[in-house]
Amino acid sequence: MPQTRIYTTGDTLPEGLMDSNFFHSPQFFALCQQTPRHRPYMVTLTDDDGNLMAQMLAVVRYRSSWFPPYYYMHCRILGEGVYKENSGEAFEQMLNALTAKLGPRMLYVEVSHLSHKMFGYRQLRAARYFPVRWMSIHNSLHSRTPEERISASMQQRINNAYERGVITDEVKSEDDFKEFMKLLRHHNWLKPKRYIPADEFFHSFSGLPPVDAKEKIQLPDDGRLYLTRYRNRVVGCSAVVYSNHQAYLWYAAYRRKSFAWVHPRELTIWHAIKDAHSRGYEHIFFMDVGLPFRKNKFRDFILRFGGKPVSTYRWFRCSIKWINSLLSWIYRD
Repeated sequence: MPQTRIYTTGDTLPEGLMDSNFFHSPQFFALCQQTPRHRPYMVTLTDDDGNLMAQMLAVVRYRSSWFPPYYYMHCRILGEGVYKENSGEAFEQMLNALTAKLGPRMLYVEVSHLSHKMFGYRQLRAARYFPVRWMSIHNSLHSRTPEERISASMQQRINNAYERGVITDEVKSEDDFKEFMKLLRHHNWLKPKRYIPADEFFHSFSGLPPVDAKEKIQLPDDGRLYLTRYRNRVVGCSAVVYSNHQAYLWYAAYRRKSFAWVHPRELTIWHAIKDAHSRGYEHIFFMDVGLPFRKNKFRDFILRFGGKPVSTYRWFRCSIKWINSLLSWIYRD
């Protein structure tokens, strides 16, 4: 009978874990382990002979604030995991084991970015998760060029910004990295939903040498940090992750109001799309296009780059039973 195991420290991880999907890889596990206020949980499923059948990585985040005062933990799973066969049954076993392991201390668990809308529907329902209708967006990069997918007015706006001297380049120094983090945190300061990890998380993607002994892993091949500048002023930044021939725009920030005439938001997003295309990736996925409201200005903005909207679910489970029951009723199909 297949057996599930859960690992929370890197020195106990078994050999032979699959790394085809970055979000469920031992590399991402190590990255989260070295990031403050993060704790990774690697769930594995093995057969009777001890051979790996599937794995799934969940990341617990610790959130707190003095004002307003709060402290809680929540868990996020990006995608369904990696499987060799029988993904439905394996997913159910790993999900149930993880849910039991997390217990009532976890305020909520979120499962997002599943490969297709109905994946794991029955298993998640049985585990008392409830679905919230969401919208995801991705751009195809293999059949047509990015220039062929945007409107003439958008292309003209981009060209004008480049003519005014706007440039985007990788983070190459510690000073660049400090500018990146400053803008990213300032941009998301009044967005409590948007969780920004500690600096160590992003520093691992920069390719820069470790700044202290705690930083043990560098992942320059799995992600890059970019800065958009106008006259030596940083007006935009982005963090892009690469996995299994796909690119993922994970975080982005811009000074779109104070530098509106050079369109930093458009240039920051455009560079991520163009760069992923030039590197030969099949698609670029936008990891967060806002809450699932019917009208969403940011989602409409992203779609102007020629992306494809896809209806999907994000699944949640709250440890407070009456709240979970109420939300399950509110978001019933």
